[in-house]
Amino acid sequence: QLRLEESGGGSVQTGGSLRLSCKASGYVVSSKCMGWFRQPPGKEREGVAVIRAGGVSPDYADSVKGRFTIDRDNAKNTVYLQMNSLKPEDTGLYYCATSAIVYSGYCPFNSRNYHVWGQGTQVTVSL
Repeated sequence: QLRLEESGGGSVQTGGSLRLSCKASGYVVSSKCMGWFRQPPGKEREGVAVIRAGGVSPDYADSVKGRFTIDRDNAKNTVYLQMNSLKPEDTGLYYCATSAIVYSGYCPFNSRNYHVWGQGTQVTVSL
């Protein structure tokens, strides 16, 4: 059974950095899209970054472009999210997820296309 486990969250000040990790177990996810999503306090879950099976052409939410980087190590069955220049509005519970099917040429940004989720890791950015 596929399981995803996030780690690396924490509390930082504005301008700080964090690196999130998402380790998959029970299934090799190298052929699937992987995504990072977040749920800010009192708001709906939103897409942050997604990455294709081969690790090329990642896609980002406009709010994080230039600050966040998603990458994956298929040999370790792990996806990462490097977050730099963090802002208070980046605060939220961050989840990783894997797509339900194999996509060719793109990865969807809509969370409905992702079917296995981790438990989340909290990121808090203070002023």
